[in-house]
Amino acid sequence: MTRPHATPSPEEIKEKRALEEALEEGLEETFPGSDPVNVTQPAPSRGDGHVKRSR
Repeated sequence: MTRPHATPSPEEIKEKRALEEALEEGLEETFPGSDPVNVTQPAPSRGDGHVKRSR
């Protein structure tokens, strides 16, 4: 059974808008490019063990 469609909360709307703006900015800064923009950072792989990351 499916849930009726609920109106998004103001916080959800704000978060979605911020994500859309970040994606748009990434597209503008990397254009023209062959790879799609990715907002998330993948988890480090075993080969990344020597890289120091700031938190």
